[in-house]
Amino acid sequence: MKTILENNYSFAQQLIIATVSVFFGYHFYQEIVSPEQSQLTLSIMLVVITYFLINKYGARPKKKNI
Repeated sequence: MKTILENNYSFAQQLIIATVSVFFGYHFYQEIVSPEQSQLTLSIMLVVITYFLINKYGARPKKKNI
């Protein structure tokens, strides 16, 4: 909870990660059950873009100097 209060992007990042995970999981399931309806490459691209954006904007709070 303290991390969410110190980092303004933390809650949004967690929400985006959860949404992308659900999207990827659904398309991974579709790849197993019916491959002709799957859009797995689209979901993999979304996971990669999310990874780079989270790394760029940082998931760690800024450290305070004592």
